[in-house]
Amino acid sequence: MRPIHHRCAHVAALLVLSAGQSFADPVAPSAPPVARVEAVTESHFGDKVTDPYRWMENDQDRDWLTFLRGQNDYTRSVLDALPTRKGLLARIQQLSADITAPGQVRRSGGRLFFQQRPAGANNYKLFVREGGKDRLLVDPTALDTTDSHYSLDWWVPSPDGTKLAYGLSKDGSEDSTLQIMEVATGRILPERIPNTQYGFVTQWNPDGSGFFYNQLTGRVGTPERYLDSRVRYHRIGTDPEQDRIVMARGVDPHVAFERIQIPAVFTSPTSEDALLVLADVREEVRVLIAPLADAVAGKARWRAVADFADEVTGFDLDGEELYLLSTHGHPRGRVLKTSAKAIDLSKAVEVVPESALVLQGMARGKDGLYLQAMDGGLGRLQRLDNDDKLVEIALPFDGMLTALSADPAESGAIMLLSGWLTPTGVWSVDATGRVVDTGLTPKPPIDVSGYVSERRFAKAKDGTRIPYDLIYKRGLQRDGKSPAFISAYGSYGAPGYRPSFAGRTLALIDQGAIVGYAAVRGGGEYGRDWHRAGQLANKPNTWRDLIAVCEDMIAEGYTSPSHLAIGGRSAGGITVGRAMTERPDLFAAVVSGVGWHNPLRYVAEPNGYGEEPEWGAISDLAGYRALKSIDSYQAVVDGTKYPAVLLTTGVTDPRVAPFHPAKMAARLQAATSSGRPVLLRVDFDAGHGMGSTRAQQDAEAADTYAFILWQTAGGSSIKER
Repeated sequence: MRPIHHRCAHVAALLVLSAGQSFADPVAPSAPPVARVEAVTESHFGDKVTDPYRWMENDQDRDWLTFLRGQNDYTRSVLDALPTRKGLLARIQQLSADITAPGQVRRSGGRLFFQQRPAGANNYKLFVREGGKDRLLVDPTALDTTDSHYSLDWWVPSPDGTKLAYGLSKDGSEDSTLQIMEVATGRILPERIPNTQYGFVTQWNPDGSGFFYNQLTGRVGTPERYLDSRVRYHRIGTDPEQDRIVMARGVDPHVAFERIQIPAVFTSPTSEDALLVLADVREEVRVLIAPLADAVAGKARWRAVADFADEVTGFDLDGEELYLLSTHGHPRGRVLKTSAKAIDLSKAVEVVPESALVLQGMARGKDGLYLQAMDGGLGRLQRLDNDDKLVEIALPFDGMLTALSADPAESGAIMLLSGWLTPTGVWSVDATGRVVDTGLTPKPPIDVSGYVSERRFAKAKDGTRIPYDLIYKRGLQRDGKSPAFISAYGSYGAPGYRPSFAGRTLALIDQGAIVGYAAVRGGGEYGRDWHRAGQLANKPNTWRDLIAVCEDMIAEGYTSPSHLAIGGRSAGGITVGRAMTERPDLFAAVVSGVGWHNPLRYVAEPNGYGEEPEWGAISDLAGYRALKSIDSYQAVVDGTKYPAVLLTTGVTDPRVAPFHPAKMAARLQAATSSGRPVLLRVDFDAGHGMGSTRAQQDAEAADTYAFILWQTAGGSSIKER
């Protein structure tokens, strides 16, 4: 469970080429608009910081939309003139249309619920399988108009599978409105609950009569948006306006917490207790417990289970037993068991000791507790049987395991598995440990026999081995002339790029390019220590790890600086932005998708204050220094020969305010002396990417990779596939 609103985005698999075209420079009909300069200078602990484009933080400013439209018009004139783009888009559309993309999966009440974007469809839909037949439950595309679209943000079935709570939002905003459906009939009940962006923490009563949910109270688009959220309880068939407030700041004098912390109530079909969980951007959560009936009635007296210092990152209630996943003193995680009626962590029994695997999460089945684990980004699966015996479950291939789900009333579990060259599928495991493909996701007609994936390690300056994965065409010549595109993330303790099917990127690889992913510090590939080594004052390790990976590739003959591009999305904007400003000579091109570039101004955006534990607080000297060190906007130096840069944003983005890419574009355009382009691509019908349609992702892929190949292919012609 991790309800905080992270700066993370789905990483689009991008790219495609057509044959017989060359990488000639496009003719740009105009220049990008020059941003108005209104410098604001502030002093922090005696250090003066000047911001020339502070006005962009006000989306009501008279020049804001004019600037965005002008920048996007110029970007379109450049990208549309690239002779490769049309062929790229056609091939990308072909590849993405061939792929059926699964999302979340859940078992409840003998039904299997699964979110999936069918081959050729434009967005994800929700289906249910019962009696061997599949039925469509929620189709957000039915609400689309010619100039806007809707997306399914989250969904939670009741324990008996008879009801479904789900959230829809418009234009990728993730500003969900909660609705309720009767699963058997598809009838949508009249209740509508707004401001339920954290709806995925919605938890049903075991009998399905109602549910707890988190509701935001801050105004959309303001720095208060994610502060002071609250937990309410809704009983089916009643007016949501009258829903009881179960927990909010000031409601219970015995439960004090900060504005940035998000309360959520968790239930279990097998327990008479409920857990109150307080979370922020940290992996760790604070946990309290009370009888479920008291929580429903609004008279719970919550007892402490664990504080943030206990480093609990996961939990499971099974009858009168409470299982806790903790990293305290054990950075890769262990599982403890204690009594839910007489909790004493000092006397908790260790039932799963720490090992080389990083424990990520738990799911309760009838036959035991399934444990999702990871080894350097590669998925692993274990089960703690009901007699507390730990069983290793062999997976069919090395890859990424996600969306692990189980039902306490059924044996086995269900999950998603994927690899760099293995399409994502829905797989099940039974009580004997047998793992099989459910067949819910058809395999695409894409031949991957001509490609290779390789795991390598680079050595950082402090000697740390940094893993990275490369995908390329068989027979690659390591002569330093191959175009390469290396992506990195490295934040929140979350593994940024685990093996997921190459998809669209295969078309780029067909042209002799190398696609790579660096598992830099700040992520969670090797547990909490790996995260902390790239967090707060240690954050420079993140972008320097990326630099080390790129230097290793160059030394090994995979590519060279004139053929090398780097990319990152969301918080990955820190990684690529600071790698670029620290080593502008190392790269030919940089792509920052919805990237965070001006962290010193987190105070001006909706998704700001809640992230202080990850980045630092500007009101604190150490926090200020950490924030300034990661601010690539402030690190831009006039007269520097910067690489070509493409920045993207969506105007409804709730996670990274559009002023970040906009400011960075304006600053780089004014500062660079290289003559290379700095482009700002704006999607006026999108947010952070979570709710983007396939067509939007295809268009961004074509733009992004046409740009990269223009800057890295060195004028060579496109090869026949």
